[in-house]
Amino acid sequence: MTKSGFAAGHLRSFIERIERLEEEKATLTADISEVYKEAKGQGFDTKIMRQVVRLRKMETADRQEAEAILDLYKTALGMLDGTPLGEAAIVRLAREKQGAAA
Repeated sequence: MTKSGFAAGHLRSFIERIERLEEEKATLTADISEVYKEAKGQGFDTKIMRQVVRLRKMETADRQEAEAILDLYKTALGMLDGTPLGEAAIVRLAREKQGAAA
């Protein structure tokens, strides 16, 4: 067998494997979609469920960092005003400012 024939055989093998995996991925995507439809039918908020799934994939430290940054942004935009978390953030910022001024 020539070198180009050998390479072509390997290439064909890779392509066929990728095609099979793409078919499996499409099937899994459809199955996941069905689960979300079922959950929605039971009254669950699927947008929130997708966020929870995404968060659960993250490492704990990465998730905590993302949540802290989100809270910081919300505080900066006044989106936490009047909530316990917002009040705690205001107290924390005041303490940090006092510590920096000392």
